[in-house]
Amino acid sequence: MNFFSTNFTLGILGGGQLGKMLLQETLKYDIRTAVLDPSAEAPARFACHSFEQGDLLDYDTVYQFGKKADLLTFEIENINVDALEQLEREGVRIYPTPKSLRMIQDKGLQKDFYKERQIPTAPFEHFSSTELLQKAVTEGRWSFPFVWKSTRFGYDGNGVKIVRNAQDIASLPQGPCIAEVCADIDKELAVIVARSPKGETTTYPVVEMEFHPEANQVEYVLCPARINESISQQAQALALEVAEAFESIGLLAVELFLTQSGKIWVNEVAPRPHNSGHYSIEASYTNQFEQHLRAILNLPLGNSESKVAGVMVNLVGEEGYAGDVLYENIEQVMALPGVTPHIYGKRQTRPFRKMGHITVVNPHIEEARAIAQKVKETIRVISK
Repeated sequence: MNFFSTNFTLGILGGGQLGKMLLQETLKYDIRTAVLDPSAEAPARFACHSFEQGDLLDYDTVYQFGKKADLLTFEIENINVDALEQLEREGVRIYPTPKSLRMIQDKGLQKDFYKERQIPTAPFEHFSSTELLQKAVTEGRWSFPFVWKSTRFGYDGNGVKIVRNAQDIASLPQGPCIAEVCADIDKELAVIVARSPKGETTTYPVVEMEFHPEANQVEYVLCPARINESISQQAQALALEVAEAFESIGLLAVELFLTQSGKIWVNEVAPRPHNSGHYSIEASYTNQFEQHLRAILNLPLGNSESKVAGVMVNLVGEEGYAGDVLYENIEQVMALPGVTPHIYGKRQTRPFRKMGHITVVNPHIEEARAIAQKVKETIRVISK
């Protein structure tokens, strides 16, 4: 089928920054696009051919939107899967598939999936309520510290907490959850895999992620990761195994733990373009958004190798500020070598809200990391 300069419509569920960056690639290709998002101020609203405001968890809203598209994709996991499954039965192509999304939406099901397929992951246990988790701790079946994860609706560090004492348990929200053994982490890594309907696959280089200690958000992504070649090959092979197990179509970002003993565990996955791949816009031959588009359209996949070392710096709202956003000192940051800003277009900032990112490219990863540190220390995302 000819996707270019035709009436073919790609529907995108979610109009946040990932949708906006994906649309920049569809504009290169001249593909008609429609976007559905709950917010009238969604960053993607200006870059698509048609924009609709609506609830992504509402069956009828998602179903009616999907009926107008030839192919559906998404930039967020919190979508009504029942509607997607009905659309698929009626002939609408949906990539990644509703089947894989349903599994990934629930962290408990996702962990079971790894266990059943002998994919290495941190030991865990299901709990239907926080009270039962508390009971397990009281009985000595779980001891501090451990990781608590809500099984549904977590994002950007929300829904995940390291539980160190009884007070931490008391502050947890109610609902189904899992307890997970704290990994003895040396580095947190990620690999993005692209897979097309015809079975073509490619993996991006392994990246290293550095996290904010309190918000549990990525602060820096470094490509290439500062690991030896043997670990890199193991991580890419494991990520490809995970993508094939899910029968993933499009991009699958596989987050990994490298333990102090040299083992690699799968943490979780995201079936879409991912924060860990933003560096690729400037540093790769084919950026992750173009690659996702190529994959879901069953076009030849692009070269996923890097042209240069890259570091991504997340720009998040500073603590203590909320309201109309102000990017303080952005001109000073742009004067640094190899720096490219990406401002997402969100009008309102709040503490730790993702507002943009900055990429630093350099022939040497350590030099790129040093410049990224200057960026982080200079720019402030505050309110007016």
